[in-house]
Amino acid sequence: MNTVIFRTVAPFITALMLLFSVFILLRGHNEPGGGFIGGLIAASALAIYGIAFGVQAVRRAMRFHPLAIAGFGLLLSCIAGLVSIFFAMPFMTGLWIYPVVFGVEVPLSSVMLFDLGVYLVVLGAVASIALALEEREMD
Repeated sequence: MNTVIFRTVAPFITALMLLFSVFILLRGHNEPGGGFIGGLIAASALAIYGIAFGVQAVRRAMRFHPLAIAGFGLLLSCIAGLVSIFFAMPFMTGLWIYPVVFGVEVPLSSVMLFDLGVYLVVLGAVASIALALEEREMD
């Protein structure tokens, strides 16, 4: 499976899948998609890259340990839930702010922060499992 054609195409497929995973993450707030599906697509992209170039190349590309990414995502998700408590609202109530950036009103919500946290949890957990399986397969 590790052919020259696959090694040549794998970086492009990986980049395209990572870009698509971010699109699905951002689109999931109002339409089908979201953090879970986006995280699965991103982890699949890293698995494809790992099959083509090996586990060490993926670990270098990720820069952080996959479980650290998952832990940070869990922290973001918890913060998204706790923010509502500081405004005397029930846990996990969605809150919105509308800052103006370069003259454009940008709606930001705690729901998006939660989705980002789920994205990172799924990416880190699934990538950790995939890398562990690929390492064992090489032995």
